Amino acid sequence: MDIPIYISVIFIFTTILTIALFYRTCARVSPTIANKILIGLGAWIGLQGILAASDFYLKTDTMPPRFALAVVPGFLTIIYFLVTKKGQNFIDRMPLKDLTVIHICRVPVEIVLFWLFLNEQIPRSMTFEGRNFDILSGLTALPLAWFVFKNSETKWTVNLIWNFVCLLLVLNVVAIGILSAPTPFQQFAFNQPNIGVLKFPFVWLPSVIVPIVIFSHLVAIRQLLNAKKVALLNVANFSTI
Repeated sequence: MDIPIYISVIFIFTTILTIALFYRTCARVSPTIANKILIGLGAWIGLQGILAASDFYLKTDTMPPRFALAVVPGFLTIIYFLVTKKGQNFIDRMPLKDLTVIHICRVPVEIVLFWLFLNEQIPRSMTFEGRNFDILSGLTALPLAWFVFKNSETKWTVNLIWNFVCLLLVLNVVAIGILSAPTPFQQFAFNQPNIGVLKFPFVWLPSVIVPIVIFSHLVAIRQLLNAKKVALLNVANFSTI
């Protein structure tokens, strides 16, 4: 079944929105680094778009699966920022409010996934009619950004819980998507497998949007835990005076 063009167009704009929000967040720390990240993302989405448009990922019987090329580099980049001193110095200065606002992209993503299901490109389990509740993350992102930065007494607890819960939600749909794809590792959705994200432009979901979403959660969680650690240390130091 052919995918209607409006679905592709809306998803392209969703990808642009996600990158724009991420760029703005990075630019608040360092415009120079943000520009380098933007150039890297531009090259990355170009490469992934070319591969997907040429049906590279639709050959699913290879080992290792070709689709690993779409997802592994993004997660290696996340690890780099989390474990290196240079990376940590950058992410620890990213504004929490902007990291929260990024997640509004998950609303149009979930709508596109539902349309892809209706067009027999992904299984129902990957939509909000199935076992994917990730749209709640997008719907609550802006209210949370307003609430937690207006109520300083509760923002740490609420923000940390929200980031953990929403991280689990996106990891849930990632797992469903992987196990529904027609690869040697497929476990379910054999009647209507996950082939939509193997095509252009939807390959940008696992290769660009999902890594940005997961990265934003991990950075926020790191900052919140570090802030709590510093606060507890300051209390301990004060009590010894």
